[in-house]
Amino acid sequence: MARVYYDKDANLKVLSGKTVAVLGYGSQGHAHAQNLRDSGVSVIIGLYEGSRSKKTAEADGFEVHNVDEAARKADIIMFLMPDHLQADIYNDAVAPNMKQGAALAFAHGFAVHFGQVVPSRTNDVFMIAPKGPGHIVRRMYTEGKGVPVLVAVHQNASGKAMELALAYGSGIGGGRSGMIETTFGEETESDLFGEQAVLCGGVTELIKAGFETLVEAGYQPEIAYFECLHEMKLIIDMIFEGGLSWMRYSVSDTAKYGDSVAGRMVIDEHARRTMKTLLSNIQDGSFAKDWILENKSGRPKMKKWVKTERNQLIETVGRDLRAMMPWMDKKEAPEY
Repeated sequence: MARVYYDKDANLKVLSGKTVAVLGYGSQGHAHAQNLRDSGVSVIIGLYEGSRSKKTAEADGFEVHNVDEAARKADIIMFLMPDHLQADIYNDAVAPNMKQGAALAFAHGFAVHFGQVVPSRTNDVFMIAPKGPGHIVRRMYTEGKGVPVLVAVHQNASGKAMELALAYGSGIGGGRSGMIETTFGEETESDLFGEQAVLCGGVTELIKAGFETLVEAGYQPEIAYFECLHEMKLIIDMIFEGGLSWMRYSVSDTAKYGDSVAGRMVIDEHARRTMKTLLSNIQDGSFAKDWILENKSGRPKMKKWVKTERNQLIETVGRDLRAMMPWMDKKEAPEY
């Protein structure tokens, strides 16, 4: 079982007199920065020239600098920008300007684990990864609660990297609910696998396959949408609140029986073998290499895929049906 740390295991005084530079002021950036500040930590924001987030960060009362200047001022530098940007930002703006002995922090291990960011051996390198979106991290903190976080140390140059990590995690509220110890490798590989095999790739293709099966069999697209996409949230909410057992307790006996006889027919041994292949591609770095090359070439495959996906029948029908639901805060993705 994983080791779990709480506020009683952390010492916020470790951050006393230190300045944390939060690089990025998006979903996680604003939450980390505001929670740390409210915990008594000195925080500045580092953004690239022309960032649209600058006005927001300044309006929230933060001192905002270009990344290179933020790196010069900081004792801890937290990377909270997209994975594919971190290597260039580290190499061009952070590494040449860091204080000697400053620590590097990450909320996801991708760049470090796959060798895109290679820190000096003189730096502490740790990870604090909240298991929730930034607005929830912030809201829970303001309510006196917290979101669980993952904590890991990649380099312990000072001999006190875990102490530093736990203080940071406590500062954003993670110690109130629990800080689960992991490694950069475990966090990165399990996160990528979950996204691909289950949360994004797996779920979306399962929804589409069910929708298309019903439509091809002559059922109305609107009915297929409700049964295969709309009601997914009802099931996921029950699973989220009480696990698979609570969902199965809550649904009808007919649904339970259908679950018992059909689940392993849909997600069969072929699907499980495919999942193992996906995991292997993540572990050996193949996926990371492909993703890095896709970014360097301007994302041609991803742009084509996004355009094709947003014009499918399940999407066009969904837009019309959601317009009939006045209780819903409707969202529309911008052009990619």
